[in-house]
Order: sequence, then structure tokens, then C-alpha cells
Amino acid sequence: MSGLEVKAVVDRGAYRLDVELAVAAGETVAVLGPSGAGKSTLLDAIAGLAGVTEGHVRVGGRELTSPRQVVAPQRRGVVLLRQDPHLFPHLTARENIAFGLRARGTAKTDALAEADEWLAQVGLADVQAGDRRPRELSGGQQQRVALATRPDVLLLDEPLTALDAETASGVRALLAERLAATGTTTVIVTHDAVDAVALAGDIVLLEDGRVTQTGPVRSVLAAPATPFGAAVAGVNRVAGEISDGVWSAGALRVPVTLRTAGAAVALFPPSAVGIEPAAGTEPAGPGAPVARIARLEQTPAGVRVHTTEPTLAADVSVETVAERGLAVGAAVRLSVPPEAVRLLA
Repeated sequence: MSGLEVKAVVDRGAYRLDVELAVAAGETVAVLGPSGAGKSTLLDAIAGLAGVTEGHVRVGGRELTSPRQVVAPQRRGVVLLRQDPHLFPHLTARENIAFGLRARGTAKTDALAEADEWLAQVGLADVQAGDRRPRELSGGQQQRVALATRPDVLLLDEPLTALDAETASGVRALLAERLAATGTTTVIVTHDAVDAVALAGDIVLLEDGRVTQTGPVRSVLAAPATPFGAAVAGVNRVAGEISDGVWSAGALRVPVTLRTAGAAVALFPPSAVGIEPAAGTEPAGPGAPVARIARLEQTPAGVRVHTTEPTLAADVSVETVAERGLAVGAAVRLSVPPEAVRLLA
């Protein structure tokens, strides 16, 4: 097993990625960030598909990069899998698996035998998928074929995004089993906290080309340091002030037991936010008695109402939106029960 160490700067025009990342041998790290944060650029730098302006990439202590040098992934002991598995279209599933094994020095007969073993392990032998070409396989089946690899470092770029929920769940379970069994050093880029919880030991939040928070998955999700981290964790993160036993931020007031006055960040779930219409003529702004609705977002369970002053999200039912006339621009009063709030000083 080989560990991964990255301390690199990648310049792409006006964009700059400046990241330090360490993954212990056999461990899995999940990288999450908003669109344009640099997640795919980070994987390209590790795989050798993007030149590093400054710094280095090391696998098992081996230096893989010099400034602006690009080295093919197969020469680095690194495999990069994206949403599209990029299987060879002219080869069968069995031959695709065997090709990867042979590229790492496995004899042809042994590679084909191992390919058959893998097809059986992932439930593709019974449907005779080994004799099919990629165009004859479903997206989930193609991902299962692509995962049959033994690199020093495995890089996964949102491999489950293009799959339906049920198929993604099955591939996620397979991936967790595979990583545990092989002890492969892995970096997975994802937008889903479920992937991080199910697959990774540590999480890295990447925003605007820089790491904003890193640590064990549970620790980061329990105390997100940025609004993006809070969104990943499924909570509101609102900066406010404590004074006279009340925490306040914009139009929101919550009684607290802390006697210490000063700045404090409140964490609470969108489901805990109460929202009621207020007179539309009342002003909204810093210190205002009401907030205003910025946008409405459809969710599987109903509607997520986003407000300003303070900026937060409230989950309500479709019926509540209709009954209370909640619309963009409307003035609203907000409430959160004290027991739902966790304060970070």
C-alpha cells in the first residue's frame, strides 16, 4: 500500500488551485466543494493530467511531479475514474478488466482468470456480461467493470452521479466493500455527504481553490466551518451575537442559556425553523424585525424556503407555502426552538 501526499499549486489562467492533501496508505478521503472549486483539477494534478506550477505529488514517497510536468496516470500507479468509465468500446467487459491487469504486469491467462473472478464477485457472471461490449451494458454495470483495478492510488471523480438512486446505492456498497478488502489509497470527489459517510474516513472541503476545512467525516459534519460545509451537513450555519441571554442574527432571536456575551455561530436544521408571514410593508435589513424570502426550492419532502437577514433555509410542506402565501420577496417572521440550536463560540 502507498500513501499520497499533495502540496501543489496549479495555475489555469485566472484560476489557481493551492492545496495540501495527505492520505495515509489504505485510507479513503472524500473531497467536497461547490462547482468550480477545483475538485477535478486536483484529481488531474494527482493523475498527471494537469501540470503542477509549484509543489509536488508523491505516492509512497515517490516524487511524481516536477513543475509543469505532465506524466501519464499509468506510469504513476494511479487510476482515475470519472462519471463515464471510459471503457474500451471494442473490447468485451472481460477484456477491459484484463487489459488493466496486464498493464500492471499480470500474465494474460492470469488476467483473464482474475477478470472472471471479478465479474462473479460483482454479480455480472450470471448475466454473461463478460462477453458484452460497453455499449451493451448499463451504466451501473460499466462502473462495476471499471472498478476492477489494483492501483497504488485510486481517484474517483463523482462516479455515482450519472446513476439512478437504486443503482448508485448498489455501486456504493460494492465500492465500500472493494476498498475495505484491497486497502487501496483512495480520493473520491463527490457532491453527496452520503458518499463521504459510507466510504471515507476523512473529508476535505475545497472552496475557491483552497481547503477550507478537513478532518474526520463526523467531526467536520458536526461542526462545519463555512456555509458550504453547513449545506453539506444539512444544517443552517448562521453567525450572530449573544446579548442578555439572547442569541440574535437579523430577524431571528433565540433565548440561550449561555451568559457570555459576544459573537457565536448557531447550527440548526432547516426542519426546526418556523416561518410565518409578516406585514409586507415592514422593512427588512440589518437588525430588522422581519426577514424576506429570497427563493423557494422544491425538495422531495416539500419546499425549502431561503431567506435573507438572516440567510438561512426553512423546510416546510407545499400546503404550508400555499396556506401562508409564502412567495419570493414576502416578509416573514422566523423562529427556532432553543433546544434545536447548537452554538459554536
